[in-house]
Amino acid sequence: MTEHLYRDDAYLRSSEASLIEITPEGGLILDRTCFYPNGGGQPGDSGALELEDGTRIPVANTLNSKDRTAIVHIPEEGTQLPEGLIKGTKLTAHIDWETRYKRMRVHTALHLLSVVLPFPVTGGQISDGTGRLDFSIPEAALDKDELSAKLQELVDGDHAVTQEWITDDELTANPELVKTMSVKPPMGTGRVRLVRIGNIDSNVDLQPCGGTHVSHTKQIGTVVVNKIESKGRQNRRVRIRLED
Repeated sequence: MTEHLYRDDAYLRSSEASLIEITPEGGLILDRTCFYPNGGGQPGDSGALELEDGTRIPVANTLNSKDRTAIVHIPEEGTQLPEGLIKGTKLTAHIDWETRYKRMRVHTALHLLSVVLPFPVTGGQISDGTGRLDFSIPEAALDKDELSAKLQELVDGDHAVTQEWITDDELTANPELVKTMSVKPPMGTGRVRLVRIGNIDSNVDLQPCGGTHVSHTKQIGTVVVNKIESKGRQNRRVRIRLED
């Protein structure tokens, strides 16, 4: 099993680890990692794995294993793994921080967008500096400027972003916490991670999420709603963009 270090510290850029396994496809599984694996609309991290002699293995993507107990680091296409790379090899994992930080900002902004538009979420995607959410909104006339102003107001409120855990049973008993219709919360381990924006007394948002986020909303910076598309009778796709 891989220890998911990014859950407790999304700002961790490097982490020491040991190699557990090399998959038949050439993926590298570590005992612990700061790399986020693709899932929940957020792409997997890229970066490099550095051996003790300074050799670097470029990582193009990061995925969950099929049984979701391990994280697989996928080397860039054409990469030749060093000879002597065996179980127990010590190394240091380095993420592409500039890309990750953009995704953290976008992911947190999308949580705020779901506050501005309190409708069921039918889909979503996070990219480098951009993102989108799809909403089930009947007969909605949405204005980009109005939505941008409301979203930026929440960003500028500089609300703290924290995490807490509840059991699977507690989530089942509180279905209103789940905003997404197509993506189910990561359950099955007995507990579920919640991401809270604001605090208990002045809560802005609280929902299950396994992704990475900034620690305060003001770190999102300037964000705008740059496009609204109709994707069906009542499905609206709302796209956002970081302005810096």
